[in-house]
Amino acid sequence: MELRKFAEQVLLSEDLEQKITRLKESLTDNAPGDAIRVAQPARPASLQFAARRTAPAMPKGASLGDPARRALAHHVMANHELQALEVMAMVLLAFPTAPQDFRMGLAAIMQDEQRHTRMHVQRCQELGMQFGDRPVNGWIWQKAMEYQSELEYVAGLPLVFEGANLDHSVEFEQYFVAAGDRRSAAIMRAIHRDEIHHVQFGLTWLRHWKTPEQSDWDAWTQALHWPIRPSKARGDVFQREARLAAGLNQDFIERLENFAE
Repeated sequence: MELRKFAEQVLLSEDLEQKITRLKESLTDNAPGDAIRVAQPARPASLQFAARRTAPAMPKGASLGDPARRALAHHVMANHELQALEVMAMVLLAFPTAPQDFRMGLAAIMQDEQRHTRMHVQRCQELGMQFGDRPVNGWIWQKAMEYQSELEYVAGLPLVFEGANLDHSVEFEQYFVAAGDRRSAAIMRAIHRDEIHHVQFGLTWLRHWKTPEQSDWDAWTQALHWPIRPSKARGDVFQREARLAAGLNQDFIERLENFAE
């Protein structure tokens, strides 16, 4: 399958299964085509982005002892993963002249995002809730609409949203363990391992596109659009070792951990 067709299938299909079903064929990038952008991804009616502040907040902590609250957590996270997948498809279509290694690497990560979405959707269903039963927000997609270059993309999604998930995935694994939900905990453990590689991908390409005299930190922070800022790239339980495994240097990690709002 051509990479462009794959991206169009993810971004422009209203069928959730078509968006997230595992590919059965290899990808090529021989015809990237012209640059296109859309205002919103195509989605089924039940998963259209809700009005601001109308989607339910992410449940946390002891409340996740309730299976219904765990189902809601997976519902929220499925939407996060789906948005990340759609943003990546948007990037492939918006920047067709990006290096082929970047485009093919991004396509491989998209297949991880498809799998993450499927895992959350399935677990949500097992806990008694269908994906789409509750309103969903479009925050990740809305911020991605501001990306005007490949550099801004890698600074934004891999190094902020996926960077924060290095922490959030561990936090929720701990919540689910405390609730006695080993299946949900295993999902978060698997996602955490993938996020290390996704952050590493973003860092690799940040270094590719930044100017030689810039530090990683300066290149990253200068490419962010307010209100996205370094504090958005961490959670409550800071995972230093995961960030080292992703290739971030000590200076970057210390600045991130100590960044004040």
